[in-house]
Amino acid sequence: MSKVFLPINKKDMDERGWKELDVIIVTGDAYVDHPSYGAAVIGRVLENAGFRVGIIPQPDCQRPEDFRRLGKPKLFFGVTAGNLDSMVANYTANKNHRRNDDYSAGGRPNLRPDRASIVYTNRIRAAFPDIPVVLGGVEASLRRLAHYDYWSDKVRRSILLDAKADILVYGMGEKQVLEIAERLKRGHNIRTLDNIKGTVIVRNKVNALGDFIEIPPFEQVSDNKDKFNEAFRILYSEFDPLRGKIIVQKHADRFVIQFPPALPLTTEEMDKIYLLNYARAWHPAYDKDGGVPGFETVRFSIISHRGCPGECSFCSLYMHQGRLIQSRSQESILKEARALAERDDFRGTITDIGGPTANMYKAQCKFWGAKGACKDKKCLIPAKCKELKLGHDETLKMWGAVTRTPNVKHLFIGSGVRYDLLVENQGGEYLKELCANHISGQLKVAPEHSEGPVLKLMNKPSFEIYETFIRRFNDINKVINKKQYLVNYFISAHPGATLDSALNLSLELMRKHIYPEQIQDFLPLPMTVSGCMYHTKKDPFTGKDIYVATGLRERKMQRALIQYKQQKNKKYIIEALRRLDKMNLISRFRIR
Repeated sequence: MSKVFLPINKKDMDERGWKELDVIIVTGDAYVDHPSYGAAVIGRVLENAGFRVGIIPQPDCQRPEDFRRLGKPKLFFGVTAGNLDSMVANYTANKNHRRNDDYSAGGRPNLRPDRASIVYTNRIRAAFPDIPVVLGGVEASLRRLAHYDYWSDKVRRSILLDAKADILVYGMGEKQVLEIAERLKRGHNIRTLDNIKGTVIVRNKVNALGDFIEIPPFEQVSDNKDKFNEAFRILYSEFDPLRGKIIVQKHADRFVIQFPPALPLTTEEMDKIYLLNYARAWHPAYDKDGGVPGFETVRFSIISHRGCPGECSFCSLYMHQGRLIQSRSQESILKEARALAERDDFRGTITDIGGPTANMYKAQCKFWGAKGACKDKKCLIPAKCKELKLGHDETLKMWGAVTRTPNVKHLFIGSGVRYDLLVENQGGEYLKELCANHISGQLKVAPEHSEGPVLKLMNKPSFEIYETFIRRFNDINKVINKKQYLVNYFISAHPGATLDSALNLSLELMRKHIYPEQIQDFLPLPMTVSGCMYHTKKDPFTGKDIYVATGLRERKMQRALIQYKQQKNKKYIIEALRRLDKMNLISRFRIR
């Protein structure tokens, strides 16, 4: 694997003999040249296509010259807030400043501005007013149309308008960015780049669009919660690369136009992208800071697939990567494993081969290729659709091939698994092999809650299915004579969750002797189903009212009940029990 990085300063450009660049990518993350980092992937894809690419990581927004450090690009600036929305990176779910940032050198916070996509674009405009700006990354992707913003507690307009960029790329972005670069190289004006799948543009007229759906305008959805849900419902149902239509949303006298998602990558395209010439390291400029903490979790991991048909309400994957699974070939994964195993710093363990959900590798539906995902039917809820064929057999073959690779002593699966797919007979061999050889003592699963009404709003399987999985997991570990444990993820204060339901979950966990450490305070991410529920206090699909815990005090009480064993939660547990008139249960909490 090469240790040659994309240039981040003039010195790097001089070493390559480059006088100017075609594309400059500005990112809110430190520069880690690894396929888990979006800026690196886009940079390498463009480089592979013959473009000269540089990266400006985490520029100082108080120093205009920082945006000029690589000069003026011939084609465009690409802007991304990084691997996370900048508000998620900078603030907790309770709106407190985060103390560290795993995507920054040394884990230092405050190296990216709030609303980084907007700030970076405005600084670029000031420095280079005549150069096109292409907006991308998760922050742009999930704020591409009018959206609820938790941190300001209001509906904001499309980020494309606030950032004043020329075009927005949503989703993973490789195909879109390549087409934009190629067309600009051929002399096209940025204002003429229409009909690129997976992009959003702003126009004064929509006459030439053809078949499109117009959703309620920004002015309506910002004032009327029913209109907000109507707009989201249409957007959600049309989010498919094969059957989805163009979506138009008026903002004042202009139209924000979302073209359908980019077509899924083929296996060959996936293979090519993940085997590009990544250095698989942080840039040496960060050595003095001890490197970039977030890289350590992926240093020896391999991405096997994209997409997730689970449609968890709180997850942003649906509106970013989509439902259709895109998988690499076994040969490609094996080639990457061999390259990792030859590194000087490799110690014998591949820490993960996975994606959004580990056991979705090679999953397929016969309809996806020709018709896309079903509009009115979910793949996994209330049960797995019979047309969804899982790739467990292919996964087992791939694991076997990787573990036979010279220098590979262990292959662990660090990604979470979809446990509801491992309670059926077809998941038996997969779970057996996983427990026997690919868990380092712990397996990540996400039951999220115990109460049926809450799980239904989350679009998650019933707790009874989780209990079945626990029994199966324990039985297998008895047979193979191993002591292994589940790392259970729960969400507190999700829409629909009350103090009563939090107490019921707490009592259920006590009965099962589960002491949760992995608790996520619910965070209403933009353009998610749960984010709509939080903002409108209604189910966007049924219109039914939903209870939402919006006050910080109740949110803390719900979390405390779930983490019932922590003494620091004593005052919140007592307050919750008093509110519920359940002080008779205080002895169960063993609070000193």
